[in-house]
Amino acid sequence: MRVFIALAPPDEAKDELAQELGPAYAAYPRMRWNRIEDWHITLAFLGELPVTAPPLLRAPLARLAATRKPLELALRGGGQFDDRVLWSGIDGDVDGLRELATEVRALVRECGIAFQERTLRPHLTLARARRDDPTSVLTVAERLSTFSGRPWPTERLHLVGSNYGRGPAPIRYRDIASWPFEGS
Repeated sequence: MRVFIALAPPDEAKDELAQELGPAYAAYPRMRWNRIEDWHITLAFLGELPVTAPPLLRAPLARLAATRKPLELALRGGGQFDDRVLWSGIDGDVDGLRELATEVRALVRECGIAFQERTLRPHLTLARARRDDPTSVLTVAERLSTFSGRPWPTERLHLVGSNYGRGPAPIRYRDIASWPFEGS
């Protein structure tokens, strides 16, 4: 299964952004919109792992979450990667977010799990354009550039699995486990 470690905005923050995206959903139905319940901020993408690997992360991630206080973040603006991927930006305690990602990645390495390190670009992926549609993402990103969501505290650290590459169905994510931030 494909595995990653992430944060999830609360439903209220996701609903606020979804309302802002309402006109785009109607105007660009051919874009592949991510399901709102799957929206997340990736801290570490681990890729394809054997089913024996995620259990190795449970106790260390639980300990990390127990020592960390919630971060205050907000969804803000929008942009695109490669003219095909639409995203919303992350605002608030971005330095704290980078620090958390660094700790998560170090923990994964300490557990002996190899993964390809990618530069953290805090964002929430919203949609992908089809290859024959070079302008939709640019247009929606421009319209989203003024969006400013209300701040929210991160609640949980999530270990997530996906069914990517498992047939013609859309990608679906599911929590393998999650832990509350309890530090002070």
